[in-house]
Amino acid sequence: MRLAPATATATATAVVLALAAGAAAAAPSTGDRQRPTAERHPAAAAGQPDTAEGRTDTTEGRTDRAEGRTDRAEEQPVADGFWRTDGYGTVLSLHDGTLREYQTTSVSCLKGDTARRTGPGRYTTPDGTVLTVRTRQDKDHASMSADSSVGHRALRRVPALPAACARPAPKGPRAAFDVFWQSFAENYPFFAAKGIDWDAVRDRCRPRVHRDTTRDELFAVFSEMVEPLYDAHVAVRDGDRVFARVRPGTVMPSQELDTKVKEFVERRDLKDATHRQDFAQGRITYADLPGGQGYLRISGFAGYVPDGPFAAHRAELDRVLDTVLTKDRVRRLRGLIIDLRVNGGGSDALGLRIAERLTETPYVAYAKRARNDPADPTRHTRPEPLRVRPADAPRYTGPIALLTGGSTVSAGETFTQALMDRPGRTVRVGQPTQGVFSDVLARDLPNGMSVWLPNEEFLTRAGRTFDGTGIPPHLSEPVFTDEEFARNRDSAFDRARRVLRAAAPDSRPPHAS
Repeated sequence: MRLAPATATATATAVVLALAAGAAAAAPSTGDRQRPTAERHPAAAAGQPDTAEGRTDTTEGRTDRAEGRTDRAEEQPVADGFWRTDGYGTVLSLHDGTLREYQTTSVSCLKGDTARRTGPGRYTTPDGTVLTVRTRQDKDHASMSADSSVGHRALRRVPALPAACARPAPKGPRAAFDVFWQSFAENYPFFAAKGIDWDAVRDRCRPRVHRDTTRDELFAVFSEMVEPLYDAHVAVRDGDRVFARVRPGTVMPSQELDTKVKEFVERRDLKDATHRQDFAQGRITYADLPGGQGYLRISGFAGYVPDGPFAAHRAELDRVLDTVLTKDRVRRLRGLIIDLRVNGGGSDALGLRIAERLTETPYVAYAKRARNDPADPTRHTRPEPLRVRPADAPRYTGPIALLTGGSTVSAGETFTQALMDRPGRTVRVGQPTQGVFSDVLARDLPNGMSVWLPNEEFLTRAGRTFDGTGIPPHLSEPVFTDEEFARNRDSAFDRARRVLRAAAPDSRPPHAS
Protein backbone atom coordinates (compact mmCIF):
# COMPACT_ATOMS: atom_id res chain seq x y z
CA MET A 1 0.00 0.00 0.00
CA ARG A 2 1.03 3.58 -0.58
CA LEU A 3 -0.63 6.10 1.68
CA ALA A 4 -0.71 8.30 -1.40
CA PRO A 5 -2.17 5.59 -3.60
CA ALA A 6 -0.76 5.00 -7.03
CA THR A 7 -3.76 3.34 -8.57
CA ALA A 8 -5.41 5.92 -10.73
CA THR A 9 -4.37 8.32 -13.41
CA ALA A 10 -5.89 10.64 -15.87
CA THR A 11 -6.50 8.51 -18.92
CA ALA A 12 -4.71 5.22 -18.72
CA THR A 13 -4.64 4.03 -15.17
CA ALA A 14 -4.07 1.08 -13.36
CA VAL A 15 -0.95 3.00 -12.49
CA VAL A 16 1.06 0.56 -14.36
CA LEU A 17 -0.61 1.24 -17.66
CA ALA A 18 -0.62 4.95 -17.06
CA LEU A 19 3.08 5.16 -16.41
CA ALA A 20 3.91 2.94 -19.34
CA ALA A 21 1.69 5.09 -21.57
CA GLY A 22 2.99 8.35 -20.11
CA ALA A 23 -0.35 9.53 -18.69
CA ALA A 24 -0.52 12.09 -15.91
CA ALA A 25 -1.44 11.00 -12.39
CA ALA A 26 -4.65 11.99 -10.69
CA ALA A 27 -5.70 10.91 -7.20
CA PRO A 28 -7.27 7.59 -6.48
CA SER A 29 -7.93 4.05 -5.53
CA THR A 30 -6.13 2.69 -2.49
CA GLY A 31 -6.53 -0.88 -1.58
CA ASP A 32 -8.64 -1.49 1.41
CA ARG A 33 -9.74 -4.20 3.64
CA GLN A 34 -12.11 -5.98 5.87
CA ARG A 35 -12.46 -7.33 9.38
CA PRO A 36 -9.68 -8.22 11.81
CA THR A 37 -10.35 -11.94 11.61
CA ALA A 38 -9.01 -13.70 8.54
CA GLU A 39 -11.34 -16.14 6.85
CA ARG A 40 -10.55 -18.78 4.31
CA HIS A 41 -13.01 -19.03 1.44
CA PRO A 42 -12.17 -22.45 -0.02
CA ALA A 43 -15.28 -22.92 -2.14
CA ALA A 44 -14.74 -19.70 -4.02
CA ALA A 45 -11.07 -20.50 -4.45
CA ALA A 46 -11.98 -23.94 -5.79
CA GLY A 47 -14.49 -22.47 -8.23
CA GLN A 48 -17.64 -23.91 -6.62
CA PRO A 49 -20.10 -21.02 -6.97
CA ASP A 50 -23.20 -22.66 -5.55
CA THR A 51 -21.52 -23.55 -2.27
CA ALA A 52 -19.66 -20.26 -2.19
CA GLU A 53 -22.83 -18.28 -2.69
CA GLY A 54 -24.36 -19.57 0.49
CA ARG A 55 -21.12 -19.00 2.35
CA THR A 56 -20.80 -15.46 1.04
CA ASP A 57 -24.36 -14.66 2.07
CA THR A 58 -23.61 -15.88 5.58
CA THR A 59 -20.44 -13.85 5.66
CA GLU A 60 -22.36 -10.75 4.63
CA GLY A 61 -24.76 -11.28 7.49
CA ARG A 62 -21.89 -11.46 9.96
CA THR A 63 -20.28 -8.41 8.41
CA ASP A 64 -23.49 -6.41 8.61
CA ARG A 65 -23.72 -7.06 12.32
CA ALA A 66 -20.02 -6.36 12.76
CA GLU A 67 -20.43 -3.07 10.90
CA GLY A 68 -23.20 -2.11 13.24
CA ARG A 69 -20.95 -2.70 16.24
CA THR A 70 -18.10 -0.87 14.56
CA ASP A 71 -20.26 2.17 13.85
CA ARG A 72 -21.03 2.50 17.55
CA ALA A 73 -17.48 1.74 18.62
CA GLU A 74 -15.71 4.06 16.21
CA GLU A 75 -16.57 7.25 18.05
CA GLN A 76 -12.96 7.97 19.01
CA PRO A 77 -9.88 8.36 16.84
CA VAL A 78 -7.33 5.60 17.14
CA ALA A 79 -4.67 6.02 19.79
CA ASP A 80 -1.03 6.52 18.95
CA GLY A 81 1.06 3.39 18.72
CA PHE A 82 2.01 0.67 16.25
CA TRP A 83 -0.56 -1.16 14.16
CA ARG A 84 -0.32 -4.08 11.74
CA THR A 85 -2.78 -4.40 8.87
CA ASP A 86 -4.66 -7.63 8.23
CA GLY A 87 -2.96 -8.51 4.95
CA TYR A 88 -1.13 -5.92 2.81
CA GLY A 89 2.27 -6.50 4.49
CA THR A 90 2.16 -3.17 6.31
CA VAL A 91 2.84 -1.81 9.79
CA LEU A 92 1.76 1.72 10.70
CA SER A 93 3.33 4.04 13.22
CA LEU A 94 1.07 6.77 14.65
CA HIS A 95 3.04 9.28 16.73
CA ASP A 96 3.12 13.04 17.21
CA GLY A 97 0.52 13.77 14.54
CA THR A 98 2.21 11.67 11.85
CA LEU A 99 1.14 8.39 10.32
CA ARG A 100 4.07 6.49 8.77
CA GLU A 101 3.91 3.35 6.69
CA TYR A 102 6.44 0.51 6.95
CA GLN A 103 6.40 -2.03 4.13
CA THR A 104 7.25 -5.44 5.54
CA THR A 105 8.04 -8.95 4.37
CA SER A 106 9.64 -11.83 6.24
CA VAL A 107 13.03 -10.58 4.99
CA SER A 108 12.62 -6.79 5.00
CA CYS A 109 11.17 -3.62 6.45
CA LEU A 110 11.29 -0.40 4.43
CA LYS A 111 9.90 3.01 5.30
CA GLY A 112 6.99 4.06 3.09
CA ASP A 113 4.79 7.13 2.83
CA THR A 114 3.59 9.46 5.56
CA ALA A 115 0.43 11.44 6.28
CA ARG A 116 -0.16 14.27 8.72
CA ARG A 117 -3.01 14.51 11.21
CA THR A 118 -5.66 16.97 10.03
CA GLY A 119 -8.46 16.15 12.47
CA PRO A 120 -9.56 13.56 15.03
CA GLY A 121 -8.66 10.23 13.47
CA ARG A 122 -8.01 11.90 10.10
CA TYR A 123 -4.69 12.00 8.27
CA THR A 124 -3.98 13.66 4.92
CA THR A 125 -1.30 12.51 2.51
CA PRO A 126 0.80 14.95 0.47
CA ASP A 127 -1.47 14.38 -2.56
CA GLY A 128 -4.60 15.20 -0.54
CA THR A 129 -5.94 11.68 0.06
CA VAL A 130 -7.77 11.61 3.40
CA LEU A 131 -7.28 8.54 5.60
CA THR A 132 -9.64 7.85 8.50
CA VAL A 133 -8.38 5.64 11.34
CA ARG A 134 -10.83 4.58 14.04
CA THR A 135 -10.47 2.32 17.06
CA ARG A 136 -12.90 -0.20 18.52
CA GLN A 137 -13.94 -0.39 22.14
CA ASP A 138 -11.11 -2.74 23.12
CA LYS A 139 -8.59 -0.16 21.79
CA ASP A 140 -6.47 -2.97 20.29
CA HIS A 141 -8.38 -3.28 17.03
CA ALA A 142 -9.06 -0.52 14.55
CA SER A 143 -9.86 0.13 10.90
CA MET A 144 -8.53 2.46 8.24
CA SER A 145 -10.22 3.78 5.11
CA ALA A 146 -9.30 6.20 2.33
CA ASP A 147 -11.75 8.69 0.85
CA SER A 148 -10.65 7.72 -2.66
CA SER A 149 -11.28 4.02 -2.21
CA VAL A 150 -13.89 1.52 -1.06
CA GLY A 151 -13.86 -0.68 2.03
CA HIS A 152 -11.62 -0.77 5.08
CA ARG A 153 -8.38 -2.30 6.26
CA ALA A 154 -8.39 -3.94 9.66
CA LEU A 155 -5.64 -2.94 12.09
CA ARG A 156 -4.33 -4.81 15.13
CA ARG A 157 -2.19 -3.12 17.76
CA VAL A 158 1.37 -4.48 18.10
CA PRO A 159 3.85 -3.60 20.84
CA ALA A 160 6.62 -2.39 18.55
CA LEU A 161 7.89 -2.24 15.02
CA PRO A 162 9.36 -5.48 13.64
CA ALA A 163 13.04 -5.82 14.54
CA ALA A 164 14.00 -5.44 10.88
CA CYS A 165 12.60 -1.89 10.89
CA ALA A 166 15.26 -0.79 13.37
CA ARG A 167 18.14 -2.06 11.23
CA PRO A 168 19.56 -0.47 8.08
CA ALA A 169 18.05 -2.12 5.01
CA PRO A 170 20.43 -4.55 3.26
CA LYS A 171 21.97 -3.13 0.10
CA GLY A 172 23.02 -4.61 -3.19
CA PRO A 173 21.34 -6.45 -6.08
CA ARG A 174 20.78 -9.67 -4.11
CA ALA A 175 18.94 -7.80 -1.34
CA ALA A 176 16.72 -6.09 -3.92
CA PHE A 177 16.05 -9.46 -5.56
CA ASP A 178 15.04 -11.05 -2.27
CA VAL A 179 12.60 -8.26 -1.36
CA PHE A 180 11.18 -8.32 -4.90
CA TRP A 181 10.61 -12.09 -4.89
CA GLN A 182 9.29 -12.16 -1.31
CA SER A 183 6.80 -9.33 -1.96
CA PHE A 184 5.15 -11.45 -4.65
CA ALA A 185 5.45 -14.69 -2.67
CA GLU A 186 3.60 -13.18 0.30
CA ASN A 187 0.97 -11.10 -1.51
CA TYR A 188 0.24 -12.16 -5.11
CA PRO A 189 -2.99 -14.23 -5.24
CA PHE A 190 -2.92 -15.66 -8.77
CA PHE A 191 0.16 -17.86 -9.24
CA ALA A 192 -1.84 -21.09 -9.19
CA ALA A 193 -4.50 -19.76 -11.56
CA LYS A 194 -1.79 -18.69 -14.01
CA GLY A 195 0.23 -21.87 -13.70
CA ILE A 196 3.34 -20.10 -12.37
CA ASP A 197 5.74 -21.86 -9.96
CA TRP A 198 7.19 -18.83 -8.18
CA ASP A 199 9.70 -20.94 -6.24
CA ALA A 200 11.04 -22.28 -9.52
CA VAL A 201 11.31 -18.71 -10.85
CA ARG A 202 13.49 -17.80 -7.85
CA ASP A 203 15.66 -20.89 -8.25
CA ARG A 204 16.22 -20.09 -11.92
CA CYS A 205 16.85 -16.36 -11.63
CA ARG A 206 18.56 -15.72 -8.28
CA PRO A 207 21.90 -17.34 -9.27
CA ARG A 208 22.13 -14.75 -12.07
CA VAL A 209 22.14 -11.89 -9.54
CA HIS A 210 25.35 -11.05 -7.65
CA ARG A 211 27.09 -8.00 -6.22
CA ASP A 212 28.34 -6.91 -9.65
CA THR A 213 24.94 -7.15 -11.36
CA THR A 214 24.21 -3.81 -13.01
CA ARG A 215 20.97 -1.90 -12.59
CA ASP A 216 20.04 -2.57 -16.20
CA GLU A 217 20.68 -6.27 -15.77
CA LEU A 218 18.60 -6.42 -12.59
CA PHE A 219 15.72 -4.56 -14.24
CA ALA A 220 15.85 -7.11 -17.08
CA VAL A 221 15.76 -10.02 -14.60
CA PHE A 222 12.76 -8.58 -12.74
CA SER A 223 10.94 -7.94 -16.01
CA GLU A 224 11.61 -11.50 -17.19
CA MET A 225 10.26 -12.88 -13.89
CA VAL A 226 6.89 -11.12 -14.09
CA GLU A 227 6.30 -11.10 -17.84
CA PRO A 228 4.56 -14.53 -17.89
CA LEU A 229 1.93 -13.19 -15.49
CA TYR A 230 0.54 -10.85 -18.18
CA ASP A 231 -1.07 -8.90 -15.37
CA ALA A 232 -1.80 -5.23 -16.07
CA HIS A 233 -1.56 -4.49 -12.34
CA VAL A 234 2.03 -5.76 -12.20
CA ALA A 235 4.89 -3.45 -13.09
CA VAL A 236 8.57 -2.94 -12.42
CA ARG A 237 9.76 0.65 -12.21
CA ASP A 238 13.18 2.24 -12.13
CA GLY A 239 12.87 6.01 -12.45
CA ASP A 240 11.07 6.76 -15.71
CA ARG A 241 11.56 3.22 -16.96
CA VAL A 242 8.56 0.91 -16.54
CA PHE A 243 7.98 -2.69 -17.56
CA ALA A 244 4.34 -3.87 -17.73
CA ARG A 245 2.28 -6.29 -19.80
CA VAL A 246 -1.42 -6.57 -20.58
CA ARG A 247 -3.36 -9.76 -21.29
CA PRO A 248 -2.36 -11.21 -24.69
CA GLY A 249 -4.73 -10.18 -27.45
CA THR A 250 -5.68 -6.91 -25.75
CA VAL A 251 -4.52 -3.32 -26.23
CA MET A 252 -3.21 -1.03 -23.52
CA PRO A 253 -5.46 2.00 -22.93
CA SER A 254 -3.49 5.12 -23.85
CA GLN A 255 -4.05 8.75 -24.71
CA GLU A 256 -3.47 7.94 -28.38
CA LEU A 257 -6.07 5.16 -28.41
CA ASP A 258 -8.52 7.24 -26.42
CA THR A 259 -8.27 10.14 -28.87
CA LYS A 260 -8.60 7.88 -31.92
CA VAL A 261 -11.66 6.10 -30.54
CA LYS A 262 -13.32 9.30 -29.34
CA GLU A 263 -13.00 10.88 -32.79
CA PHE A 264 -14.29 7.72 -34.47
CA VAL A 265 -17.33 7.45 -32.20
CA GLU A 266 -18.21 11.11 -32.60
CA ARG A 267 -17.91 10.94 -36.39
CA ARG A 268 -19.78 7.65 -36.85
CA ASP A 269 -22.00 6.85 -33.87
CA LEU A 270 -22.94 10.33 -32.71
CA LYS A 271 -23.40 12.03 -36.08
CA ASP A 272 -27.18 12.32 -35.51
CA ALA A 273 -26.93 12.88 -31.76
CA THR A 274 -28.05 16.02 -29.99
CA HIS A 275 -26.93 17.73 -26.78
CA ARG A 276 -23.48 16.18 -27.08
CA GLN A 277 -21.18 17.52 -24.40
CA ASP A 278 -17.78 16.67 -22.94
CA PHE A 279 -17.20 16.87 -19.20
CA ALA A 280 -14.45 16.31 -16.63
CA GLN A 281 -11.56 17.29 -18.90
CA GLY A 282 -12.90 15.07 -21.65
CA ARG A 283 -13.05 11.93 -19.51
CA ILE A 284 -16.85 11.81 -19.81
CA THR A 285 -19.06 12.43 -22.85
CA TYR A 286 -22.84 12.44 -23.00
CA ALA A 287 -25.18 12.66 -26.00
CA ASP A 288 -28.87 12.10 -26.71
CA LEU A 289 -29.38 9.56 -29.50
CA PRO A 290 -32.35 9.29 -31.84
CA GLY A 291 -35.19 7.16 -30.50
CA GLY A 292 -34.96 8.37 -26.92
CA GLN A 293 -31.69 6.61 -26.07
CA GLY A 294 -28.72 8.13 -24.27
CA TYR A 295 -25.00 7.59 -24.71
CA LEU A 296 -22.53 7.98 -21.82
CA ARG A 297 -18.84 7.42 -22.52
CA ILE A 298 -16.46 7.15 -19.55
CA SER A 299 -12.75 6.86 -20.36
CA GLY A 300 -11.56 6.84 -16.76
CA PHE A 301 -12.57 7.16 -13.13
CA ALA A 302 -9.92 9.80 -12.40
CA GLY A 303 -8.47 13.00 -13.82
CA TYR A 304 -11.75 14.90 -13.66
CA VAL A 305 -10.11 18.15 -12.54
CA PRO A 306 -6.62 19.49 -13.40
CA ASP A 307 -5.37 19.14 -9.85
CA GLY A 308 -6.60 18.73 -6.31
CA PRO A 309 -7.59 16.12 -3.74
CA PHE A 310 -9.99 13.27 -4.36
CA ALA A 311 -12.88 15.36 -3.02
CA ALA A 312 -12.47 17.71 -5.99
CA HIS A 313 -12.76 14.82 -8.48
CA ARG A 314 -15.85 13.53 -6.67
CA ALA A 315 -17.47 16.96 -6.68
CA GLU A 316 -16.83 17.30 -10.42
CA LEU A 317 -18.40 13.90 -11.06
CA ASP A 318 -21.48 14.93 -9.06
CA ARG A 319 -21.75 18.08 -11.16
CA VAL A 320 -21.55 16.00 -14.34
CA LEU A 321 -24.21 13.55 -13.16
CA ASP A 322 -26.51 16.38 -12.10
CA THR A 323 -26.14 17.94 -15.56
CA VAL A 324 -26.69 14.69 -17.46
CA LEU A 325 -29.26 12.86 -15.35
CA THR A 326 -31.81 15.61 -14.96
CA LYS A 327 -35.38 14.84 -13.94
CA ASP A 328 -36.60 15.53 -17.44
CA ARG A 329 -33.98 13.35 -19.13
CA VAL A 330 -34.35 10.29 -16.89
CA ARG A 331 -38.11 10.56 -17.34
CA ARG A 332 -37.90 10.29 -21.12
CA LEU A 333 -34.84 8.03 -21.61
CA ARG A 334 -35.77 4.66 -23.13
CA GLY A 335 -32.34 3.13 -22.90
CA LEU A 336 -28.81 4.12 -21.95
CA ILE A 337 -25.55 3.01 -23.56
CA ILE A 338 -22.56 3.24 -21.21
CA ASP A 339 -19.31 2.96 -23.16
CA LEU A 340 -16.28 1.70 -21.20
CA ARG A 341 -14.38 0.18 -24.13
CA VAL A 342 -11.36 2.41 -23.55
CA ASN A 343 -11.24 3.00 -19.81
CA GLY A 344 -7.94 3.15 -17.91
CA GLY A 345 -9.45 2.84 -14.44
CA GLY A 346 -9.04 5.06 -11.39
CA SER A 347 -11.15 5.20 -8.25
CA ASP A 348 -13.58 2.39 -7.43
CA ALA A 349 -15.42 4.87 -5.22
CA LEU A 350 -16.28 7.04 -8.24
CA GLY A 351 -17.62 3.99 -10.05
CA LEU A 352 -19.96 3.20 -7.16
CA ARG A 353 -21.04 6.85 -7.10
CA ILE A 354 -22.25 6.51 -10.70
CA ALA A 355 -23.97 3.21 -9.92
CA GLU A 356 -25.92 5.01 -7.19
CA ARG A 357 -27.59 7.09 -9.93
CA LEU A 358 -28.67 3.93 -11.80
CA THR A 359 -30.85 2.13 -9.23
CA GLU A 360 -33.79 2.72 -6.93
CA THR A 361 -33.04 -0.39 -4.86
CA PRO A 362 -29.98 -0.97 -2.63
CA TYR A 363 -27.84 -3.98 -3.56
CA VAL A 364 -24.36 -5.43 -3.10
CA ALA A 365 -21.94 -4.44 -5.86
CA TYR A 366 -19.22 -6.94 -4.89
CA ALA A 367 -17.25 -8.17 -1.91
CA LYS A 368 -13.56 -7.42 -1.45
CA ARG A 369 -10.90 -9.54 0.23
CA ALA A 370 -7.08 -9.65 0.35
CA ARG A 371 -4.40 -12.27 0.84
CA ASN A 372 -3.39 -12.23 4.50
CA ASP A 373 -1.21 -15.30 5.11
CA PRO A 374 2.31 -14.96 3.66
CA ALA A 375 2.73 -18.75 3.59
CA ASP A 376 -0.73 -19.78 2.36
CA PRO A 377 -2.19 -18.15 -0.78
CA THR A 378 -5.62 -19.69 -0.08
CA ARG A 379 -6.16 -17.64 3.08
CA HIS A 380 -7.76 -14.21 2.89
CA THR A 381 -9.29 -11.44 4.93
CA ARG A 382 -13.01 -11.79 5.48
CA PRO A 383 -14.89 -10.58 2.38
CA GLU A 384 -16.31 -7.09 2.91
CA PRO A 385 -19.47 -6.40 0.90
CA LEU A 386 -19.57 -3.01 -0.82
CA ARG A 387 -23.06 -1.69 -1.39
CA VAL A 388 -24.76 0.53 -3.91
CA ARG A 389 -27.33 2.76 -2.25
CA PRO A 390 -29.69 4.92 -4.36
CA ALA A 391 -28.54 8.52 -4.55
CA ASP A 392 -30.73 11.32 -3.28
CA ALA A 393 -30.92 12.77 -6.78
CA PRO A 394 -32.63 11.95 -10.10
CA ARG A 395 -31.87 8.33 -11.01
CA TYR A 396 -32.16 6.38 -14.25
CA THR A 397 -33.43 2.84 -13.62
CA GLY A 398 -34.26 1.59 -17.10
CA PRO A 399 -32.36 -0.78 -19.41
CA ILE A 400 -28.62 -0.30 -19.90
CA ALA A 401 -26.30 -1.63 -22.60
CA LEU A 402 -22.75 -1.68 -21.24
CA LEU A 403 -19.96 -1.69 -23.84
CA THR A 404 -16.70 -3.34 -22.71
CA GLY A 405 -13.48 -4.69 -24.20
CA GLY A 406 -9.91 -5.63 -23.43
CA SER A 407 -9.04 -1.96 -22.90
CA THR A 408 -11.57 -1.78 -20.05
CA VAL A 409 -9.19 -1.87 -17.09
CA SER A 410 -9.18 -1.81 -13.29
CA ALA A 411 -11.87 0.55 -11.91
CA GLY A 412 -13.58 0.25 -15.30
CA GLU A 413 -13.93 -3.43 -14.47
CA THR A 414 -15.07 -3.00 -10.87
CA PHE A 415 -17.74 -0.61 -12.19
CA THR A 416 -18.76 -3.29 -14.70
CA GLN A 417 -18.94 -5.79 -11.86
CA ALA A 418 -20.97 -3.33 -9.78
CA LEU A 419 -23.69 -3.35 -12.46
CA MET A 420 -23.90 -7.16 -12.74
CA ASP A 421 -26.53 -7.45 -9.99
CA ARG A 422 -28.11 -4.07 -10.67
CA PRO A 423 -31.91 -4.27 -10.44
CA GLY A 424 -33.24 -3.65 -13.92
CA ARG A 425 -31.83 -4.95 -17.16
CA THR A 426 -28.11 -4.48 -17.84
CA VAL A 427 -26.70 -6.21 -20.93
CA ARG A 428 -22.95 -6.34 -21.59
CA VAL A 429 -21.94 -6.06 -25.24
CA GLY A 430 -18.48 -6.34 -26.80
CA GLN A 431 -15.46 -8.28 -25.52
CA PRO A 432 -14.18 -9.43 -22.09
CA THR A 433 -12.60 -6.78 -19.89
CA GLN A 434 -8.85 -6.83 -19.13
CA GLY A 435 -9.04 -8.95 -15.95
CA VAL A 436 -7.40 -6.81 -13.22
CA PHE A 437 -9.53 -5.72 -10.27
CA SER A 438 -7.32 -5.37 -7.19
CA ASP A 439 -5.97 -2.07 -5.98
CA VAL A 440 -2.27 -1.80 -6.71
CA LEU A 441 0.05 -2.67 -3.83
CA ALA A 442 3.14 -0.51 -4.30
CA ARG A 443 6.39 -1.88 -2.85
CA ASP A 444 9.76 -0.12 -2.67
CA LEU A 445 13.00 -2.06 -3.12
CA PRO A 446 16.24 -1.39 -1.19
CA ASN A 447 18.01 -0.16 -4.33
CA GLY A 448 15.43 2.53 -5.13
CA MET A 449 13.47 0.53 -7.70
CA SER A 450 9.82 -0.24 -7.02
CA VAL A 451 7.24 -2.81 -8.01
CA TRP A 452 3.46 -2.87 -8.24
CA LEU A 453 1.32 -5.95 -7.77
CA PRO A 454 -2.26 -6.90 -6.89
CA ASN A 455 -3.13 -8.63 -3.61
CA GLU A 456 -6.96 -8.53 -3.58
CA GLU A 457 -9.94 -10.25 -5.14
CA PHE A 458 -13.35 -8.79 -5.95
CA LEU A 459 -16.03 -11.46 -5.47
CA THR A 460 -19.48 -11.82 -6.97
CA ARG A 461 -22.34 -13.06 -4.79
CA ALA A 462 -21.45 -16.54 -5.99
CA GLY A 463 -17.89 -16.11 -4.76
CA ARG A 464 -16.48 -15.86 -8.28
CA THR A 465 -13.66 -13.62 -9.46
CA PHE A 466 -12.78 -12.56 -13.00
CA ASP A 467 -9.07 -11.91 -12.55
CA GLY A 468 -7.05 -12.96 -15.54
CA THR A 469 -9.99 -13.67 -17.85
CA GLY A 470 -11.98 -10.46 -17.43
CA ILE A 471 -15.76 -10.12 -17.24
CA PRO A 472 -17.30 -11.67 -20.37
CA PRO A 473 -20.03 -9.93 -22.38
CA HIS A 474 -23.54 -11.31 -22.73
CA LEU A 475 -23.32 -10.52 -26.44
CA SER A 476 -19.97 -10.84 -28.21
CA GLU A 477 -19.06 -8.25 -30.84
CA PRO A 478 -15.72 -6.99 -32.20
CA VAL A 479 -14.35 -3.90 -30.48
CA PHE A 480 -12.30 -1.32 -32.42
CA THR A 481 -10.47 -3.84 -34.57
CA ASP A 482 -8.54 -2.79 -37.67
CA GLU A 483 -11.31 -4.25 -39.81
CA GLU A 484 -13.98 -2.32 -37.91
CA PHE A 485 -12.10 0.93 -38.41
CA ALA A 486 -11.39 0.18 -42.09
CA ARG A 487 -15.05 -0.56 -42.83
CA ASN A 488 -16.36 2.28 -40.66
CA ARG A 489 -18.20 -0.20 -38.48
CA ASP A 490 -18.96 -0.20 -34.77
CA SER A 491 -20.70 -3.53 -34.34
CA ALA A 492 -20.90 -3.35 -30.55
CA PHE A 493 -22.51 0.09 -30.59
CA ASP A 494 -25.03 -0.93 -33.25
CA ARG A 495 -25.88 -4.13 -31.33
CA ALA A 496 -26.39 -2.12 -28.15
CA ARG A 497 -28.85 0.17 -29.90
CA ARG A 498 -30.84 -2.81 -31.18
CA VAL A 499 -30.86 -4.43 -27.73
CA LEU A 500 -32.17 -1.27 -26.09
CA ARG A 501 -34.89 -0.81 -28.71
CA ALA A 502 -36.07 -4.35 -28.00
CA ALA A 503 -35.88 -3.82 -24.22
CA ALA A 504 -37.73 -0.51 -24.18
CA PRO A 505 -40.20 -0.24 -27.09
CA ASP A 506 -42.09 3.00 -27.58
CA SER A 507 -45.12 1.60 -25.81
CA ARG A 508 -43.18 1.02 -22.60
CA PRO A 509 -43.39 3.81 -19.99
CA PRO A 510 -40.22 5.77 -19.22
CA HIS A 511 -37.91 4.71 -16.39
CA ALA A 512 -36.95 7.24 -13.77
CA SER A 513 -36.77 7.83 -10.05
